[in-house]
Amino acid sequence: MSAPYPAGRAERNRWILERRGPSRVLDPALPHAQIHEKEPDDSLRPVSISTIFLTNRECPWRCLMCDLWRDTVTETVRQGAIPGQIRRALACLPPARWVKLYNAGSFFDRGAIPAEDHGAIAETLSGFERVIVESHPALVGRPCFDFRDALEGSLEIAMGLETVHPEVLPRLNKAMTLGDFRRAAASLSDGGISIRAFVLVGLPFARPGEAVEWAGRSIEFAFDCGVSVVSLIPTRPGNGALDELARRGEFSPPDLSELEDAHAFGLSLKRGRVLADLWDLRLFARCPACLPQRRDRLRRMNLTQAFAPKTSCPTCGFA
Repeated sequence: MSAPYPAGRAERNRWILERRGPSRVLDPALPHAQIHEKEPDDSLRPVSISTIFLTNRECPWRCLMCDLWRDTVTETVRQGAIPGQIRRALACLPPARWVKLYNAGSFFDRGAIPAEDHGAIAETLSGFERVIVESHPALVGRPCFDFRDALEGSLEIAMGLETVHPEVLPRLNKAMTLGDFRRAAASLSDGGISIRAFVLVGLPFARPGEAVEWAGRSIEFAFDCGVSVVSLIPTRPGNGALDELARRGEFSPPDLSELEDAHAFGLSLKRGRVLADLWDLRLFARCPACLPQRRDRLRRMNLTQAFAPKTSCPTCGFA
């Protein structure tokens, strides 16, 4: 058996990096993807969104569950590259009211996105009612509010809460405590910036069968912190580190039913919007026959923010 998962941050960084596979070769002048999607707005009306996956340098944090490093480059992109990526992506997408800039890390990481580009980015996004970017709680500060002031529309910042599990969160190597998240959320709320939180469904190092319980506790904590949107992310295998833990029996990918149950619980709270991430659900479905209808059900629940009853599958008996 290989070396155990380390306790120290520097050792954990090395352990995680040693288990990585190759990353993609990307053009720093181009976004690596863009999609058009919909989700409910604050009044639960469907809103169109241009989501742009920017190409930039990897995040400095080495989170255990992260696989986003595959779509990054090794150096900080030149000034002007990110506004150019956004313009190219928008030219390929239909009109939308909101825009998401997802960059495999933190928008306010100067090593990922040059701060000198913030003004040009804001100008490029004129006409959008809301701009959504990502940030590690440690980077919440003055640049967030300066960017808010430069925008024509409102700003929303998405932060990874991941979990409130007291033993698991420190081992995710995120270098964040629940207190850090709470303080960052309070600062953003005081500054009139909306908050979105990412919550994991399925945890390494947790006992089997606890995925829904800890996702539910994490949703409640997020809403207690003033978060308006919680996005539920089923923890994906395939990044090397989680696969190693799976071989040792320290991680099992969640079942699709656990994502469904966590989503239903979050909606039942009626404290804010709760969205189930639908990307690559095949990884979590045991039955390919009922996967399409289960995906469609989650999509409807995302848009309506209302529970929809399950339907039975004659192949697997799911109901």
